[in-house]
Amino acid sequence: MECEGEISIEDAPATYKSFVWLHFGYPVETINGDRVTDKTQTICKHCNKIVPYTAANTSTMQRYLQNHHSSQLKSTVPVKKTLKGQTTLTNAFASQLSQSSIRATAIMRDIGVFIAADMRQFSVVENLGFRRLLHTLEPKYTIPSRAHFTRTVVPNLYNESKAKLVQTLKEAESIAITTDGWTSRGTQSYITITAHTINSDWEMVNVVLQTRPLFESHTGANIAEVLQAAVTDWELNRPNHGIAIVTDNALNMDVAVREAGLEPHIKCFAHMINLATQAGLGVPRVTRLLGRVRRVAVFFHRSSTATAVLMSKQKLLQLPSHKLIMDVTARWNSTLDMLDHYLEQQAAIAAALTSPEIRQNARNTLDSCDIIDAEDLVKLLNPLKTATTVLCDEKSPTLSLIVPLKSMIEQSMTPNDGDSTTVADTKRATLSNISGRYNGDAYNYLLESTALDPRFRTLPLDHNQRNAVCFCCSKTTAGVSEERGEEAAGGAHYPTHGGEGALGAEAEVTEPASKKTALEDLLGDSFSTEPEQPNRGIEREIELYRREASIPLSSCPLKWWRENCSQYPLLSPLAKAYLSIPATSVPSERVFSTTGDIVTAQRSQLLPENIDMLIFLKKNMTIS
Repeated sequence: MECEGEISIEDAPATYKSFVWLHFGYPVETINGDRVTDKTQTICKHCNKIVPYTAANTSTMQRYLQNHHSSQLKSTVPVKKTLKGQTTLTNAFASQLSQSSIRATAIMRDIGVFIAADMRQFSVVENLGFRRLLHTLEPKYTIPSRAHFTRTVVPNLYNESKAKLVQTLKEAESIAITTDGWTSRGTQSYITITAHTINSDWEMVNVVLQTRPLFESHTGANIAEVLQAAVTDWELNRPNHGIAIVTDNALNMDVAVREAGLEPHIKCFAHMINLATQAGLGVPRVTRLLGRVRRVAVFFHRSSTATAVLMSKQKLLQLPSHKLIMDVTARWNSTLDMLDHYLEQQAAIAAALTSPEIRQNARNTLDSCDIIDAEDLVKLLNPLKTATTVLCDEKSPTLSLIVPLKSMIEQSMTPNDGDSTTVADTKRATLSNISGRYNGDAYNYLLESTALDPRFRTLPLDHNQRNAVCFCCSKTTAGVSEERGEEAAGGAHYPTHGGEGALGAEAEVTEPASKKTALEDLLGDSFSTEPEQPNRGIEREIELYRREASIPLSSCPLKWWRENCSQYPLLSPLAKAYLSIPATSVPSERVFSTTGDIVTAQRSQLLPENIDMLIFLKKNMTIS
């Protein structure tokens, strides 16, 4: 029996559907023996707390439960019932994308592009941060396994890019290749082959064909097999042209090219400049000078105290905050940079070496005679560095630069009365090394290439030699035309000349550049833009071509040929074949730098076929 004034709880009617009534009821008080129910309030069944209640409004009770009895609330929140076959809005947005859907396929392909273009590891798809990023961008996408990208996605990208490249090569009238070997971190030897051509729009096309492992020794016969297989697999043979190949000067490359039946064989001119310059830097006086500079550079590299003092002196003297450079003996340009940086910082070096902090460890600086010799060497070698940079350009013809640049180097390396003993010895050694390069048929081929470059019509030769070069070009053109079944002059449209030709007019309106280009700085004194008088006995196209004015060195020869190829229907295919050949094997050597980012210490066990695909995609894949 309830006592007077005692409060009890009365359950809500069964018609009340809200789950909160499982936790609340109405307070009931006994007054004068009668039970009185107060329906303006509710009482919590867990703590007997009175909560105000407005009819048909349970939000106050829900908030109370959330704030004071959240655990009991979670256990009684009802699961919403849905009709059979009906998908809730939440489930509709949370459903996973099918791997075969357009959206999922596009995401998967772009992850493959990301791996290839940015040289990422295949395991990146398993990294927690990458997976979280992708989930944030597209929660419905499930990332496939690493094996799926290795075996399916990247190979599909490779096949897609290869099909496009095969079509490009089929349309090429002539193709040149370069090749070189390298060794991966996993001590596996590889041979890389690149291809070069000029398309129908007279634009240079440079691609990497393949990177193949070489399990045997690097003999000429083994390399020849790789070259022959590449020519066959990529269908590089053309009926009217040989396959020009550019390699370094190694003897095994001579044997390989000869056994593979490729011609002409062009030796890398950048490599020849390196050999000649190394010979010049090897004279005793220069060797001693470089040894002194290296000792100073080594001292600052090994001492953190000396480095800090040098930096303070640089700030005090307002010099650039450049570190001293240690050269690599196999790369002459690093020796030039070492000398250049030393001369730039000589005041700071002298001040640092005499400072109290490192005086006891100081090394002797160069004396005044050494400084003069170093300045003379930098001045002597800077044009060679510029020449090397020009030769490595892959967007414009470079084979036609070999003869002019070689002539310029030979002239600049000829000793004169004003040279010091050090400079004279360096010049003689460099000249002796480079003057014997490119003889016989190889040199004649280079002359023809230079003659077909409209920047260099005025070859650095005498009158008879120029005629001989033009005759060779004429003979080659006639041979190609015979094979094509064309008449020597058939279908040709010749411009009218005589100082008023199309190119002559272009030369007249061309304004001089405000700043000389690298080629103008190197060869501006050797080549003029004045038109040359015609010579008798030369085929008409050759004669008309020679009567044109040489275009400025800053102009693009391919642009000139694109605008004038219709006027020289027999000569332009020959120009396209010659000018597509690179002057160096740098394109294949540049692959080495790429492989250093692909075959890292963490990826040293990559399979050769995966290395080939990744290098191919990195160099050839177009991302729109």
